[in-house]
Amino acid sequence: MVKLSEEGLRIMADLAQRYGVSQDAVMALLRAVMEGNGTMAQFDHPELGGSGQWMQGGMTMVGDMFNYGLKSKVDGLCTELSNLLANQQSSVFMPAETESRTQVGQQQGEYGQVSLFVPGGRGDASHWWPSDLGVPASTGSQNNIRYAYFPASRRLAVEINGHISVYDTQDHQIGGVSQQQGTDASLTFTSQYGLVQIANLPIVSVDGAAPQQAPAPAQPGPVSPRSPAVEGPESDIFAKIERLAELRQKGILSEEEFAAKKAELLGRL
Repeated sequence: MVKLSEEGLRIMADLAQRYGVSQDAVMALLRAVMEGNGTMAQFDHPELGGSGQWMQGGMTMVGDMFNYGLKSKVDGLCTELSNLLANQQSSVFMPAETESRTQVGQQQGEYGQVSLFVPGGRGDASHWWPSDLGVPASTGSQNNIRYAYFPASRRLAVEINGHISVYDTQDHQIGGVSQQQGTDASLTFTSQYGLVQIANLPIVSVDGAAPQQAPAPAQPGPVSPRSPAVEGPESDIFAKIERLAELRQKGILSEEEFAAKKAELLGRL
């Protein structure tokens, strides 16, 4: 729970007046920017066009996609809030974030060095990801999904309905994660290769356990015309279909995405 100091309340009121929104909208963005470690935010507020996303130095997305005035307003608010958080004497981010945000913190802005929070009033961030992953470079949440990105170890942790899956991001440099609209929990992310489905990443663990591996195919015996040998590529395709079925059951893939990927794999046989 965020508890603001008197100075913090004054600044939130000033921001609300300057940007023509309510203090509740400013607080919603403040919590979102804090959740994103000061570099990104995912929010949902009616005054801000519903659900949207902001990334520092990147694209700002709002529900009313052609409302450029609203995009500019959200970007301005998030940028000011990010700079305010970076200027806090007692870090509101985890220790590993401090050095990477030093240059931002040097730009104090019109408010200078202020204390936004009541001492001890911010509370600790919920470290829901596996502890061995360390400190994430960015985190976010939307609806029933939370994620944390760890570029040093090339891992992406995703929590959906209490179940935590860890993915190998390989050589992707993730710049943002988004949930598709609808009741399913399909996720996509952007990297230097463009838009990528999270289902295409290798799964490292699910709820702390390695994913079940498909049994190794039996060693082929003598091949007869009526008894063809088991082929490795076919077994690999069936194993991939089984993994996709697991993702569908967990809500990570929609029924349509599963059917399309399954048809693609079966077409290789």
